[in-house]
Amino acid sequence: MTQPIRRILVNIDGSEDSITAAQYAMCLAKTLGAELTALYVVNTKALNDLVKTRIFLQSEEEEYRKDMEADAERYLRHVKDLAAAKGIFLQTEKRVGSVHAEIRKVVEETESDLLVIGAIAKIRSRRDEFYDEAERAMRTVTCPVLLVKNPDRVLDLYEDL
Repeated sequence: MTQPIRRILVNIDGSEDSITAAQYAMCLAKTLGAELTALYVVNTKALNDLVKTRIFLQSEEEEYRKDMEADAERYLRHVKDLAAAKGIFLQTEKRVGSVHAEIRKVVEETESDLLVIGAIAKIRSRRDEFYDEAERAMRTVTCPVLLVKNPDRVLDLYEDL
């Protein structure tokens, strides 16, 4: 029988929910013997929109982009350290652009069998629903998606690895 999950992609966005998702993805990868990749997408589309609407000046956008890229590196390093502490090899990737589009591209490029994402924030309006990048990715990727909840249980599973 072919193993149904050989490659797992976990989306990291700097939230606690995404770290929880990464820990759960590590548990799955170790249990299943699957390859694991953590992806952080720097949302440059949102930055460009802020410049177009004149909320940010061009110089502010460049400074904020550098800060966001530094955050991406820091979070990817953090999840890589979490994986290494449990003897799990974790590949990391940083992209820039539209979050949902980049997630979809990486799923296709890596032939991921599963996308793991953190809990989705409560939707307060139809507009929020449309602009939630994780939800848009969840709706458009070609592989199954696992939404991770219950951080206390996930932490227990991770610590037991």
